[in-house]
Amino acid sequence: MSEQKTALVTGANKGIGYEIAGGLGRLGWSIGVGARDEERREAAVAKLLAAGVDAFGVPLDVTDDASVTAAAALTENRTGRLDVLVNNAGITGGTAQLPTTVDVETVRTAVETNVIGVIRVTNAMLPLLRRSPSPRIVNVSSSVGSLTLQTTPGAETGPISVAYAPTKTFLNAVTVQYAKELQDTNILINAACPGYCATDLNGFRGFRTPQQGATIAIRLATLPDDGPTGGFFDEDGEVPW
Repeated sequence: MSEQKTALVTGANKGIGYEIAGGLGRLGWSIGVGARDEERREAAVAKLLAAGVDAFGVPLDVTDDASVTAAAALTENRTGRLDVLVNNAGITGGTAQLPTTVDVETVRTAVETNVIGVIRVTNAMLPLLRRSPSPRIVNVSSSVGSLTLQTTPGAETGPISVAYAPTKTFLNAVTVQYAKELQDTNILINAACPGYCATDLNGFRGFRTPQQGATIAIRLATLPDDGPTGGFFDEDGEVPW
């Protein structure tokens, strides 16, 4: 079994996911670049390798059972264990998300990727994570998933979104349930809020860079053994649920 730490980052071919992969790679880790688009995945791997990161591609569609099972097998065969899983892959579901007019398929698709996909990948990777001396799981969430902020007058939570925003609330709740089940293990699991970053997810309208957005995920991925679990954090500390 390799002694080098290994992380798998889903949706790592671009944006925040790519920067998380790069940041962990610069710590000397081996990085699995999980993505479903082969061309973009291999381009990201090549770019990371050129920058000195020990990266390898992991074909991964978080909505497909067979793809996730194959990704777990590939990771096991390459490294023998997994130290960190970063569940970053996500979609917005598009812009027409008023509750009264939304196509319910938009909601269903967002939930399948942003929530069920996280559960699917996490459960597939747990046997590998259990082999690590200090396993960490980071779920990339968003401030729009905070019910406190959503109901605070004047708080900036973006446009009305009955698909995307609730999936992040759902993801936060899922994170807590995992933390409760895993509380007697050495696995720490937390939700990360990267802030409003300029990525193609929002048409590059964000005011933060993907590098800035990756900071909190990298911090949670490298928590000490006495670090928190079941929390929701941004760079400044805890984000209200």
